[in-house]
Amino acid sequence: MSLSPTSTLTTHNAHGNNTDPPPWWLAVAGLLALYLPVYWHAMHSHWEREEHAHGPMILAIAAWLTWQLRDKVSQLPPQPTRELSVGGWLLVVFGLATYLLGRVLNFSIMEFGSQPVLALGAVVLCSGWAAARTLWFPIFFLVFMIPLPDSVIDSMTGSLKQWVSVWAEHILALANYPVGRQGVMLTVGNYQLLVADACSGLHSMFTLTAMGLLVLHIKKRQSLWHQVLMVLSILPIAFLANIVRVMILVLITYHLGDEAGQGFMHGTAGIVVIVVAMLSFVGMDALLALWSERRRG
Repeated sequence: MSLSPTSTLTTHNAHGNNTDPPPWWLAVAGLLALYLPVYWHAMHSHWEREEHAHGPMILAIAAWLTWQLRDKVSQLPPQPTRELSVGGWLLVVFGLATYLLGRVLNFSIMEFGSQPVLALGAVVLCSGWAAARTLWFPIFFLVFMIPLPDSVIDSMTGSLKQWVSVWAEHILALANYPVGRQGVMLTVGNYQLLVADACSGLHSMFTLTAMGLLVLHIKKRQSLWHQVLMVLSILPIAFLANIVRVMILVLITYHLGDEAGQGFMHGTAGIVVIVVAMLSFVGMDALLALWSERRRG
């Protein structure tokens, strides 16, 4: 006698080979209960600093990408096997241990670092590894919320400021501007400008790396060399963009005075550079795609 799919599922449940997965709302509620206090603390600490100000944007994009994939995940066949449950629970236990240790030690790196691990474990428990493969990029994207240690930021910032100052001085000198440099201090005319940490390019490198990977994920380029070239171009584009930022501030100060250079124009220059860097990245992606099409043609 043949069994219908419904009776087969019932038989498996009776023998304990399958278990009902936890509902999605329970996983979402649990993650929010854990991380809303972390986000609240970050709003009054890490996210107030320019090098970590991209945190809320990363979270919003990850949530949006997950929402866009909700129908695709819901259409996946159920996979509530014991093997999947074991893997999911291992991820959840490891993520919770990392989270609790971070909360006890007040160590934000561990708190935010536990987030993608717990999210992955929750997805596996709710819908299995197929759903985890579907949602891999939004989960991976949460890595960019992890704040780097101050020691790492300081070591990277010092070298970047030095190179940005050197290149800005050389380019402006080629344009016959009366510019000089001592360390990270630029002199133009009667003005002196200190290349601060915000102008080192570290913040824009993190932001542009995240946005660049997002563009590649959305575009879904099939060519491996195309993807490799785009990934390798992220940091050079960010570095060049910050040289342009410093040059813009030097020129504004030279032509409009110190108040203009350190006032509204200072913040505006940073926004403009991020936009220009993203447009450069998208433009390079389009040119490489056009070249690939012509080669195939």
